[in-house]
Amino acid sequence: MNTSLSEALVLVRQLKDKLEGVQGVEKVLCPPFISLALLREVLQGSTIGLGAQNMFFQEKGAYTGEVSPLMLQDLCTYVILGHSERRQYFAEDDGMINQKVRSALKWRLNPILCVGERLAEKEQGQAEAVITRQVRAGLSGLDSPEGLVVAYEPVWAIGTGKAATGEEANKTIGLIRRLLAELFGTPKAEAVRIQYGGSVNGKNIAEFISQPHIDGALVGGASLNAEEFLSIVEQTAAIKGR
Repeated sequence: MNTSLSEALVLVRQLKDKLEGVQGVEKVLCPPFISLALLREVLQGSTIGLGAQNMFFQEKGAYTGEVSPLMLQDLCTYVILGHSERRQYFAEDDGMINQKVRSALKWRLNPILCVGERLAEKEQGQAEAVITRQVRAGLSGLDSPEGLVVAYEPVWAIGTGKAATGEEANKTIGLIRRLLAELFGTPKAEAVRIQYGGSVNGKNIAEFISQPHIDGALVGGASLNAEEFLSIVEQTAAIKGR
């Protein structure tokens, strides 16, 4: 929940030309709902995609304040679902997140499904069980993961400045890949992009993106700084393009 309409416009104009020149990676910006229509026009014809930060699963109806997949169809191609802040502050459970994922795919939006353990769960040795539950429940009822992106974002690392180590993140993302293989088969699981998110910045991105199981990053606070975000994208492209 950052940037007014004018602030978002300034930020994206700072980013557009520089990001456009970075090849070999997919670049997606996920601004607040109020900025999607304007930024769609600004980014028209560029290689930079747009995503929403959330979505309700119903197509329309008396759900005041919510945004439906039909509303997003003409504005963006991605939507972040199950972010830890939605789970924590708005009581979204695995069942609701599953409905959102299925609805997004039905209406040809690419869901970025977020999973991750809290600090207490990590300290109690429950991280693997939590991730397993969130992945299986969040993807329940799906025949195929086509169009899906998964983001591992340990809750204890979000906005705290305390990122997981590259080795820790890689191990957990390897678990997620195995769970996807159990659900959909190995070839389809290998095609799903799995990202790391949690205090990612220009100084630590190389540690994460160099890991074999990590395909990209879901960037939070660092994306509000054009130079920082550009550095993350450029380093990712350099490493993944090797």
